[in-house]
Amino acid sequence: MVLGGGAAAVRGDDAVVMQLATAAEGEETVITVNCPDQAGLGCDLCRTILEFGLRITRGADVSTDGHWCFVVFWVVPRSPSIKIRWASLKNRLMSMCPSSYFIPFYHDISQPGPPQFYLLKLLSPDRKGLLHDVTHILSELELIIHRVKVSTTPDGRVVDLFFITDGMELLHTKERQEETCSTLTATLDPSINCEILSAEGFQQGFSSLPPKIADELFRVELAASEICSSSLSAELKKVQTATINFDNYLSPAHTLLQIICADQKGLIYDILRTLKDCSIQIFYSRFRSDERGSANKGCREVDLFIKQVDGKKVIDPEKQDVLRSRLRSEMLHPLRVMIVSRGPDTELLVANPVELSGKGRPRVFYDATLALKALGICIFSAEIGRQAASERQWEVYRFLLDDSNEFPLANSLTNRNRVVDRVRKTLMGCYN
Repeated sequence: MVLGGGAAAVRGDDAVVMQLATAAEGEETVITVNCPDQAGLGCDLCRTILEFGLRITRGADVSTDGHWCFVVFWVVPRSPSIKIRWASLKNRLMSMCPSSYFIPFYHDISQPGPPQFYLLKLLSPDRKGLLHDVTHILSELELIIHRVKVSTTPDGRVVDLFFITDGMELLHTKERQEETCSTLTATLDPSINCEILSAEGFQQGFSSLPPKIADELFRVELAASEICSSSLSAELKKVQTATINFDNYLSPAHTLLQIICADQKGLIYDILRTLKDCSIQIFYSRFRSDERGSANKGCREVDLFIKQVDGKKVIDPEKQDVLRSRLRSEMLHPLRVMIVSRGPDTELLVANPVELSGKGRPRVFYDATLALKALGICIFSAEIGRQAASERQWEVYRFLLDDSNEFPLANSLTNRNRVVDRVRKTLMGCYN
């Protein structure tokens, strides 16, 4: 089945065409984008694809002359439980494509208008995994969570307050609100009370971590003990051996940037957002993964023909070192996870860098709550905020965890390490 293009096109010059996979297991959907180029478009397309719960498999081929681009993604759902709204994804990708008028390449990125925030209020019976189940439904409905407040009533019910935005920008309509509430009640529990209100004046909160904890969470490199002792050591050591090389001889007009590293969830996005924030133009790229070969299984090979924003090659060794260091840091340590004591309670911290455009990493809240649900841990409260550190903005997720007899956390270093390991592995795509 094809969405867009040919006779099935909404209009003859569709910029996005999807060749949907068949029912056969392992079949990929091919997404083709053919439209005018603009700064960071590949990164933005990749982020949106990840937001819909898709995994980029074979990679992404990008070709552009600086004015017009042609991009191909091969994707599959990350989990059979994720229902992909393909038509909605196509519309979202279409909306990101610039018009066919001339657009100067890599001028200042235009900032979109402020999003409309809404408050989703849920009153429901308490149970383990409830927060993730709500998050899963909101994700399928293309509703993005920006802040959560959780409280428990004396009668054992939970009051969840979600500050959200709508990827479809339709939540101001009665029909969209009714769809959201009816989906939540039908999927979770008919006794749930659901209400959606406008949250005018809402602002993304700023996290204020103690200096000692912030220094450890935002440090550039992993501690040696974290690499050696963690059960993630095999994956991390493979990432540690990543190679990043520059070649200025193969092409007279472009620098060839070659990367060989371990594959992990969001890797292509991490590379594209790093180049976008460093004002590096990509004119041709190919991302390849070796799933069959024994020697390089699980590795990703990347070739990118690039230029600086001034149209010149990246020749200066110092600029190469800066870019190499930045890319290595993003591939080695794209997400920060740690568990700390907050008075008598236990708090899980997850942090990821924010793009210069102000956008955060997709599905972090989803994956963190999924990992905690798998461990059977209840979440007492959850907050999402921003914090400046290491000369950049970070998105910080703070989860106050319930300390139960089945899974004690306050005095069990083993269980704390299990939480950090499970959350980090889920974020890296080891489980989904």
